[in-house]
Amino acid sequence: MAVPSTREAFKSYCLRRLGDPVIDINVDDEQVEDRIDEALKYYQDYHFDGTERVLVKHVVTASDKTNGYITLSNSIIGVNSILDIGQAVQSSNLFNIRYQIHLNDLFDLSASSYVPYVTAMRHIESLEELFVGKKPLRYNRHVNKLHIDMDWANDVAVGEYIIIDAYSITDPSTYSDVWGDRWLARYATALIKRQWGSNLTKFEGMQLPGGLTFNGAKIYDDAEAEVQKLEEEMIVSYSLPVQDMIG
Repeated sequence: MAVPSTREAFKSYCLRRLGDPVIDINVDDEQVEDRIDEALKYYQDYHFDGTERVLVKHVVTASDKTNGYITLSNSIIGVNSILDIGQAVQSSNLFNIRYQIHLNDLFDLSASSYVPYVTAMRHIESLEELFVGKKPLRYNRHVNKLHIDMDWANDVAVGEYIIIDAYSITDPSTYSDVWGDRWLARYATALIKRQWGSNLTKFEGMQLPGGLTFNGAKIYDDAEAEVQKLEEEMIVSYSLPVQDMIG
């Protein structure tokens, strides 16, 4: 069996893991689609391969300046920072301290050590952080609006670029290799199995021809145990460690 590379192949693979077509899986197609979406959502929230760090380039518009925020794509789930705006990091100004260092001290790197330059740059960065600071950001993934608390009228102009350091989901419709992830396949299968057990509990105790009876509770309990085990495995083995919060 080839590794799934499409949503349909992934769905068929999960159902075969449950016994289809030898066993009739009593789950509606829409329920299967819902459980796959649920599995993808969990994967993108917690798996280190479920997101990627990206730099988003945004051109400032008149609407942005009026609104005081930037509208981002639905694929962006978190924002780390933006490149500095209107600070001393730009060196095109003749009177900028960085420009003067470049002009007077770095005309011949072979004649001097780079250590004083690195030390000076670190000192300048500390001064900028102390007296200017970073632009405060506010972002909610469900609203898709990046609020930058600054003077929009004077700090940026229409047509300038804002570079955003963000996290974007790994979309399987673009990166088909996601459908081949083993943990995702096992988790989606467990969710479908739990849905199957939940459906069958409505007929618990009903006797079929030949004396067979439904045992939906057993299927549900087994699936619930598998889901819990896989979610614990995700946190322990596949999630990035939580960074310490200082402040």
